[in-house]
Amino acid sequence: MAEAEPVRKHVEQALEALSGVLLGKEKQIRLALTCLLAQGHLLIEDVPGMGKTTLAHALARVLGVADTRIQFTSDMLPADIIGVSVFDANDSRFRFHPGPVFTQLLLADEINRATPKTQSALLEAMEEGQVSVDGERFTLPTPFFVIATQNPSSQFGTFPLPESQLDRFLMRITLGYPAPEVERQLLAGGGTHLQARQLAQCLTPEQLLQAQAACRQVHASSSLIGYVQRLLQHTRDAVGFSYGVSPRGGLALLRCARTWAWLAGRDHVVPEDVQAVLDAVVGHRIRSADDLAGHEGDRLVAQLLAEVDVIGQ
Repeated sequence: MAEAEPVRKHVEQALEALSGVLLGKEKQIRLALTCLLAQGHLLIEDVPGMGKTTLAHALARVLGVADTRIQFTSDMLPADIIGVSVFDANDSRFRFHPGPVFTQLLLADEINRATPKTQSALLEAMEEGQVSVDGERFTLPTPFFVIATQNPSSQFGTFPLPESQLDRFLMRITLGYPAPEVERQLLAGGGTHLQARQLAQCLTPEQLLQAQAACRQVHASSSLIGYVQRLLQHTRDAVGFSYGVSPRGGLALLRCARTWAWLAGRDHVVPEDVQAVLDAVVGHRIRSADDLAGHEGDRLVAQLLAEVDVIGQ
């Protein structure tokens, strides 16, 4: 892991820069960076004005990736995201005009204000890194991340994301209201959203790839994998769960735990790494039997942590 130390310093600089923009949200920032280093897509859910868009813009700046923002609305069509083929009279054929999805980091702002048909336009892009138009496939840039924000489903004019699309997001996080002392600092300073656009780049594309590769090399012992498997099985067997976490969700949990461990400077995963990312990774992948809207993810994760032993019987 010694060869990864230089790039780790750049990642630590990115964490420090992000903490100066999103005050008092160190864990959420670390989770967001964990998600991108684990090569996943991030869903940020909260009420308007909590800093969701600011965090997304700040991540794009410190990672040095090209970013595009789409404001989702109820009248948006899939072609507004993917692009459209237009007939070229000079060549007597259709030419594809790429949409805003052709970027390295796509900020899908208020994704649940679009209709399900438009939401689903992102599915292939998020899963395969490509889009299909008129039977032809177009590869998206590398790396390709989606950071989507959504308002609570209880708010007017929202269309809940289906389970199939929620599962494409490696993590879902919530920022929450700031602590009183942090909010006072924000009020006195007039906010930090402008600082996000002025952040310096902390990693080059090559260093980003190096960091991602280093995270994949973090060791997970057989006993640690056994703990992860017990967590997954509990979601499938325990009373109160509508359905459990899929094998893909289990792989996502292990991937994020490896990345969390690497950010902490370790070359192996410990149970605390799994526990640190558990809510963000599986909270949107589980449902209680009496709450199919998915509002009780935090409670179910707390139940998992309380009922599943770190050391198997």
